[in-house]
Amino acid sequence: MTAETEPHRPTADEMLARIAADKPARGRLRIYLGMAPGVGKTYSMLEEGHRRHDRGTDVVVGFVETYGRLHTAALLDGLEAIPRRRIEYGGVVVEEMDADAIVARHPGVVLIDELAHTNVPGSAREKRWQDVQAIRDAGIDVISTCNVQHVESVAGAVETILGVPVRERVPDEIVREADEVELVDMSPHALRQRMRHGNVYPPERTAIALDRFFTEPNLMALRDLSLRFVAGAVDEELEGTVAEQGIGLPPVTERVMVLADESPECRHAIRRAGALASALRVPWIAVAVETPGIQQSRDRQLNLQANLDYAVDLGGDIVRGEANDLVRGLAEVIAEHRVTHLVLAHRPHRGFHLHGATLPDRLLEEIPGLEVHLVGEARPRP
Repeated sequence: MTAETEPHRPTADEMLARIAADKPARGRLRIYLGMAPGVGKTYSMLEEGHRRHDRGTDVVVGFVETYGRLHTAALLDGLEAIPRRRIEYGGVVVEEMDADAIVARHPGVVLIDELAHTNVPGSAREKRWQDVQAIRDAGIDVISTCNVQHVESVAGAVETILGVPVRERVPDEIVREADEVELVDMSPHALRQRMRHGNVYPPERTAIALDRFFTEPNLMALRDLSLRFVAGAVDEELEGTVAEQGIGLPPVTERVMVLADESPECRHAIRRAGALASALRVPWIAVAVETPGIQQSRDRQLNLQANLDYAVDLGGDIVRGEANDLVRGLAEVIAEHRVTHLVLAHRPHRGFHLHGATLPDRLLEEIPGLEVHLVGEARPRP
């Protein structure tokens, strides 16, 4: 008599392993980033599509907008295009990218223009970058394009500097998690020349664009923002690589931080921090450290918020926290953000005296290698 053996019941770990084995590896994301329309992002994307196609990769066009640019349109020849989805909205039929059709076709690589695009109501997802995420989840590589002003952290600076509203935005983490970001660079003068030659907009739109958005100062500001963003992404990648190699290694790139409070002198320090970060071409933060359990007056809260808003206007990021010990609180932020330069407002009539030592002295003792910049109040010349 033979005993019957029970069938093997997979454990939870075995089931998870099977699911992971069946799930395709997430597709890679490559972004061509530019300072403004017309620098050649779409053209570069299509050129790469042809190079990969010629090497035998299965490449399709998910969505490309040529805006009537003949040289760009010519590059569509020879590449398979996924038919667009037609959606009626407000009595008008709008063509949108068909993400579901791309997933069903399942190419090796798909070319998708304008990552920040907002889909028409009635689409499966609100934003094109969300479509891209779904396509990548299906194991398909994506090559896309984006203008720097559409990146969330840059959009606010663009609105402040240029006075131009930025309605379509991409979260920073979407761009920063891309496997590759390539800057398509062009001098402001060269881009304006391209426009004059009719290579960006039709003649009836060119003159208005040159006089309004595509002015030399505007383009210089946008180019600076795009260079800074890409440099920041490279710095973060470098910092991450160094951090993986060992603990306690010194920062390999510069970082600027300013201590923000409610005082009027703080504005000079904030302005100096922004200028220092701009000269170094690095990101910077304004940190506000409050003591737990101590309620500030309404006026002090408003003044502090005004100073923090001023830092944001100048391109800084904000960090707020609580700490019983100001030095310890600042030291934690400095360590977390790998800060190399700290800017403080110098107030000889008030000072920072903590247990017999000044705040700069205690910070320099606590954090060797930190550079502390004391900024005095600007006074008119007699």
